[in-house]
Amino acid sequence: MKKQLLCTSAIALGCAIAAPASAQEWDMDWGGFVNTHVGYADVSGTANVGQDFDGVNIFVNREIHFTPSVTLDNGLTFGVNVQMEADNSSAPSADIDETYMTISSDTMGRIILGNENSAGYLAMGSVYTPGVGSLGINSGSISGFMPLTGSAYTFRSAAASSLTEVGSNNDVARITYFTPSFNGLTVGVSYAPNGTVNAANNGAFDRNVTALTDIFDIGASYSQSFNGVDVGLAGRYGTGDAAVGGDPETWAVGGTVGFAGFTVGATYAENDAGTVGVAGDQEGWSLGATYDIAGPWTVGLDTYQGEFKNVAGTSKDEYEAYKLGASRSLGAGVSWDVYAIRAETTNGTVGGVAEPKSKATIIGTAINLSF
Repeated sequence: MKKQLLCTSAIALGCAIAAPASAQEWDMDWGGFVNTHVGYADVSGTANVGQDFDGVNIFVNREIHFTPSVTLDNGLTFGVNVQMEADNSSAPSADIDETYMTISSDTMGRIILGNENSAGYLAMGSVYTPGVGSLGINSGSISGFMPLTGSAYTFRSAAASSLTEVGSNNDVARITYFTPSFNGLTVGVSYAPNGTVNAANNGAFDRNVTALTDIFDIGASYSQSFNGVDVGLAGRYGTGDAAVGGDPETWAVGGTVGFAGFTVGATYAENDAGTVGVAGDQEGWSLGATYDIAGPWTVGLDTYQGEFKNVAGTSKDEYEAYKLGASRSLGAGVSWDVYAIRAETTNGTVGGVAEPKSKATIIGTAINLSF
């Protein structure tokens, strides 16, 4: 199966390269977003003994996207997507996030070459759990206001989000191919040679010692409208090769339904980390609903429930969160959020010892700019 997926991507790429070229003018496009949150958190629990997380804090998420493209006479569009983290810290996230090239046409579909999430991740993103505002609980974003304690909260893993990746890799160099839409159905496949180093794995590496290699993902999404009812469905599966021990896997399914101003949806995901990253099994599910009130307001309620179990089965960490929010459109690309979040993490322990917990109530507001 792995060879078939890789050959499919190689054939698509070969067809794109073989097409005759023609000099055209580039569209030097760019955009981005700035989300700024101000919130008050009341944090308690036995996992935070001797620590003080109470009070007002500011959480920001800001990116600038450079997306030039050119369409040739043969109908092929070549594009670049470079996403710069617009933060003033010295952390790695303050530099470049995703960066990749695209080749696409209406008949061929789309090829993605570079540092981007997998086809499975992107498919599941099409049915992201309904909720309002730019601070999602189906992610680790609330760590801006409370500590997410325990082993369950590995980035890109199911205990904290249904947007998972194999072995929790993120934005590694890969090749992805998406078919054109067939009556709303799109299928994609991905291959990444190295899943160990995020956004920097362009050199030679030893497969005998590299923790995670040869990552294959497949994802499918479906979107269609029937007599005023909008339906979205998605599913994904991915696996990779571990240098030592069991191979990691991930899978997920989800769906949304929209009607008369309401949108409801749910997702479910699992990660078997094998021996890569935090060894153990993770699962999580989300459920949410929004209502678009006549006028500028949208309101919503959603939850995420996740857990992590270690390989021996002697420890279990849990994450649960609930969010009630409202968002008002203020104009083109400008919105205002208000929200309340209740979240709790539990650290499983061995031998029946009391389980440390971290609990938080967060009341916040945000201004979101998208351009």
